[in-house]
Amino acid sequence: MRRTSILSLVAVLGGVAVVGWPVLRALEANGVYLPTVPWLVDVAIVVLAAVVFRLGWTVRSYQKGDRPSLDGLRAARTLVLAKAAALTGALLGGWYLAQVLLVLPDLAIEPRRDKAVAAIVAVVCAVALSVVGLVVERFCQLPPSHGEENDTNGSTATA
Repeated sequence: MRRTSILSLVAVLGGVAVVGWPVLRALEANGVYLPTVPWLVDVAIVVLAAVVFRLGWTVRSYQKGDRPSLDGLRAARTLVLAKAAALTGALLGGWYLAQVLLVLPDLAIEPRRDKAVAAIVAVVCAVALSVVGLVVERFCQLPPSHGEENDTNGSTATA
């Protein structure tokens, strides 16, 4: 399984922001206003990142020899969760970035400024989730066996 590329995550984040911004503008032009991002969203994203990191740390501990045993299926599930967390962070980051772009011209208005600050905090939390996903993917990477090199596609073996 190939590791998630940072470039693809940046492309997803940017793509969602570029597509989401005109959609949000059209909604507001029709009188539909999204509420301010609640702080509970930020807490949920950070908790998810912590859970993913903790599961990845278990795999890392096993590979370092600090943990006596680990089910291979659990390690594989941790890898898939890490990949999903990285992509989810990019998607959420793009969505909240689109909300920041929407209110950027109106920062002089206090409710719009509050909405921008809340969305910026959500973007930071979402990017942190993506970074944790990438780090945990790295934790799940198997060390090369004796004489085994990366294949011609540049992919590496993962748990």
